[in-house]
Amino acid sequence: MGKLSQRCEGIVLRHSDYGEADRILSLLTREHGLKKGFARSARNSRKRFGSALEPFTQAIFHWREGRGTLWSLQEAEPINLRFGLRKDFALLALASYGVELVELLLEEGEPQPQIYAILNSFLDYLDSGGEPRVARLLLELRLVYLLGYMPHLLHCSECLVIFKQDDSIRFDIGRGGSLCQACAHGSGTAIAVGTVGSLARSLRVSPEQFGGFAFSSKTLQEALLIFAAILQSILPRMPKSLKFLN
Repeated sequence: MGKLSQRCEGIVLRHSDYGEADRILSLLTREHGLKKGFARSARNSRKRFGSALEPFTQAIFHWREGRGTLWSLQEAEPINLRFGLRKDFALLALASYGVELVELLLEEGEPQPQIYAILNSFLDYLDSGGEPRVARLLLELRLVYLLGYMPHLLHCSECLVIFKQDDSIRFDIGRGGSLCQACAHGSGTAIAVGTVGSLARSLRVSPEQFGGFAFSSKTLQEALLIFAAILQSILPRMPKSLKFLN
């Protein structure tokens, strides 16, 4: 008896060509988390796959168990092809960074429905012409928070004093995050209390919301430094797409 065909919703993170016509895909699925799939004759079969195997595409994938953890993909029904991402170099670069970041942060085969929803919203926001710097800040913030890597923000990580609006503070990920001047002793990077306040307030809204945010240039610049330090401390390697993005 052949293996039963199953289906699930997913996003194509990346693909690589194999042999003369096959394709191997990395997917983030709603039900199963990160998965890899083998699409036989994908480059020759418009009927079974069409354009649904391109990066950033959201689709329904029909699959069977393959060798080991590799799925055997049978066909795909596109939900959202996100053509808008391929029309703007900056949006394409950021979308590439976003999907690579998710793949680096997650373990294969562990369901992460909330992160799936966030990535979907992030790509939709970019596809509609959203502000790239806002999208990046919110994606990094939410991934770090939901995966349990968020450092101390609104109080000193060492003496636990709660910051006031006019305090001078510093950020050092090696020492747990935000530091008051008395504890910092000059280490870390100087940041504004307003920056960490904006980050904390952004976590109070739905994690799937990307539109409607307004951050100052200073907040965007300092947040970039904060999350660069956090991600460098937790990732197995820095995303290859980061050079392309920068």
